Amino acid sequence: MRYFFHIAYHGKQYGGWQRQPDVLSVQELIENALHKILKTPTTIYGCGRTDSQVNASQYFFHADIAESFEYDLVYRLNKALPSSISIYEILPMEGKPHARFDATHRQYDYFLHTYKDPFLNMQSSLYLHPNLDLAKMNEAVNLLPKYQDYRAFCVHPDKNEHTLCHVSQANLYVNAAGDRIRFNILSNRFLGKMIRILTGKLIQIGRGRMSVSEFEHHLITKEIPKILTPAYPVGLYLSKVTYPYLDLAPRASLMSPEQNTEWLKL
Repeated sequence: MRYFFHIAYHGKQYGGWQRQPDVLSVQELIENALHKILKTPTTIYGCGRTDSQVNASQYFFHADIAESFEYDLVYRLNKALPSSISIYEILPMEGKPHARFDATHRQYDYFLHTYKDPFLNMQSSLYLHPNLDLAKMNEAVNLLPKYQDYRAFCVHPDKNEHTLCHVSQANLYVNAAGDRIRFNILSNRFLGKMIRILTGKLIQIGRGRMSVSEFEHHLITKEIPKILTPAYPVGLYLSKVTYPYLDLAPRASLMSPEQNTEWLKL
């Protein structure tokens, strides 16, 4: 039977979701844990890749498990996995739904702070730029749903079948003190390092090193900037994944936008 697993993970110590040679991955750890518990090799299929050190406050993968189990598999997996990976629930699914290909929307949040705080460094990226022009940054963010081709903001655009992304929502939030920022974006798909590249450009705009019109020029012409500097991976979260048949609220609460009431929309 096919099962969907609802999970979250802190990606700081991992080379991303995807299993790969000589790099510790979230997929590898979960597959190894399932193998030990189920006593048989079990391949899992994630809802998408995340870059090295990137987090997921909501993530889904699916697995086919032939033998029924009467024990609490959620409990056993959580006992077997490190504290940086949480299994929230296991959902039996009818038919053969696919965790990656069936997803209709993915939402990401990028958190950054502009002052040194040792307690935020594992959750948010530090950029010591206390006077960012938030109004200009927000102006650029508001442009994103108006365009569909993000070729200019991808590290390897020609490796993709196409570079179209249907961004349906993009917002910038700030805390009351103006020293913590959240960039939120929702789309049907994302390109390689696209969100981190966009965040890097937003920071440049906030610092006065790039104009909003220059930013829009790349969206219009699809001309790749001469320098692509992705923002740090630490502050990036895959925060919600939606399916036609499954729409669950994220369970992770520490940095969840839905549960953090201090954010003010610009």
